[in-house]
Amino acid sequence: MSGFEQGALEQLRQVEAELDTRWPETKIEPSLERIRLLVDLLGDPHESYPVVHIAGTNGKTSTSRMVDALFTRVGLRTGRYTSPHLQLATERISVDGAPISPERYVEVYRDIEPYVSMVDSRGDVPMSKFEVLTGMAFAAFADAPVDVAVVEVGLGGSWDATNVVDGRIAVVTPVGIDHVEYLGGDLAGIAAEKAGIVKPGSIALLGPQQPAAEQVLLQRCAEVEATVARQGVEFGVLNRDVAVGGQVLRLQGLGGVYDEIFLPLHGAHQADNAALALAAVEAFFGAGAQRQLDVEAVREAFASVTSPGRLERVRSAPTVLVDAAHNPHGAAALAKALDEEFGFRKLVAVVGVMGDKDAAGILSALEPVVNEVVLTANSSPRAMDPDLLAGEAIPIFGEDRMVVQPHLVDAVEEAIRLAEETDDGVVSGAGVVVTGSVVTAGEARALFGKEPS
Repeated sequence: MSGFEQGALEQLRQVEAELDTRWPETKIEPSLERIRLLVDLLGDPHESYPVVHIAGTNGKTSTSRMVDALFTRVGLRTGRYTSPHLQLATERISVDGAPISPERYVEVYRDIEPYVSMVDSRGDVPMSKFEVLTGMAFAAFADAPVDVAVVEVGLGGSWDATNVVDGRIAVVTPVGIDHVEYLGGDLAGIAAEKAGIVKPGSIALLGPQQPAAEQVLLQRCAEVEATVARQGVEFGVLNRDVAVGGQVLRLQGLGGVYDEIFLPLHGAHQADNAALALAAVEAFFGAGAQRQLDVEAVREAFASVTSPGRLERVRSAPTVLVDAAHNPHGAAALAKALDEEFGFRKLVAVVGVMGDKDAAGILSALEPVVNEVVLTANSSPRAMDPDLLAGEAIPIFGEDRMVVQPHLVDAVEEAIRLAEETDDGVVSGAGVVVTGSVVTAGEARALFGKEPS
């Protein structure tokens, strides 16, 4: 690493330290007043480009990356805002399909810092870290400038800082139970919060939903006279075949059928994300029965998609996979993909979760496909103590199928050892999956030398 790069990373760490003095993303004060004041002071940068706004419980980041790839392949300059990051904060703000540089991240922060201070001085509650990051993304996109922004909701929908945008296209991935302390445990109530991104006259694309959530989302669309298209009705996955390195899809889009789509990602849930992303981009361009996107461009776009930390292979022999599943719904999708697409003779899971998550639900979802589990913690102060996690795991796995290793690096080493420990001495067909949290997935990627992307 050059001295210039080291200096840029040091400045980035300094900015992150400053941002970390603010309310974290896990603490919110439901109001759009602060972010509205900031963007007003900045000259409303979020109004200088059309927005595809993406909410939901799981699949938002993967869907965002697919939408970005599709727009890029047809020649548009894109901005993409996602959260949280796996390894480096710059991952959150991408232009032209790649994270902005550390020096650009610092520059954007310093540019808007005086205006953030002005907002802080006008109210009782200072801006949160996520609100500042959202302002940074909007400013960076306007300055680029981008042709379209793909904006992922941070938490919820209605009161999320990103909801100052007037998204022409609103995308809602599957809604499940998560962030109970902020959104409650009622599925309909959670769906109502996420439905807040559907704006008057917009086009709403709905991923696969449970009936209670779908009813609320459709009601919101009717109230604001939004055009709606539902996965499994107006668009969807017609066929998927497991292939080396991913899957081959046949998708029903709003504009017709798109076949021979290779997606280098694993799992039926990623096929669903692909159908949703395709429909969103079709809707953006006004595709319909008489107008289809260029099929070859769609193929090229999906073939280029990456989604770091989502069933990502970071080692072979034994195979080590990293996945950011952090709630029961995500863990269930992970378990299904592991069962259907990998066929491990022996699979060991390394699990580290956050203290505010449904650990028992995550472990229960994984148990049917996992031989043994190594319980650990990531470096976050919010991480659940491994011994407490073990208390959740005992009724699910039993003591003979679990090990506690407080440090992630030791947990991964232990899992690899266990995977290679077979009755017949044959290691082939053994695997390890590291999961339970986005932070756990990011730190595991770094352990195996993967660069932020």
